Amino acid sequence: MYRIGLGYDIHKLTQGRDLIIGGVKITHEKGLLGHSDADVLIHAIIDAMLGALCMSDIGTLFPDSDKLYKDIDSTILLKKVYALVKEKKFVIENIDSNIIAQKPKMMPYIPKMKEVLCSILELEQDKLSIKAKTNEKMDAVGQELAIEAHAVVLLKND
Repeated sequence: MYRIGLGYDIHKLTQGRDLIIGGVKITHEKGLLGHSDADVLIHAIIDAMLGALCMSDIGTLFPDSDKLYKDIDSTILLKKVYALVKEKKFVIENIDSNIIAQKPKMMPYIPKMKEVLCSILELEQDKLSIKAKTNEKMDAVGQELAIEAHAVVLLKND
């Protein structure tokens, strides 16, 4: 049996925070605002996995009202959700994702993101696609006010 999940996340850019995307610290004058480290890519992947499992979303599982998750490294949350995938006897067939940011450029960081995420998710690198896009200076992302990410995951029952 196969299950498909779709994930999306967006966070506002702000001063005084590190920019963490895909578990990688990115050099930039601003970071993403959020209760956790606000890693939009990991959050989109988590939501895609939870969607495929029909288990609600990241905000339900890890609410921003819980101090336990304040400034938490999103790779920890990803490990918890991946454990649920395995507990339900699924494996990840592949993940396709987009990071949408006007600045900074994501392409130089994608190989390290793939390394980090594939290690956590026990995936071969050819099963994880991370693409970088801009919004051509349109909307909040294009005006450098936010960064967003989309992800689709295909799970297969063992």
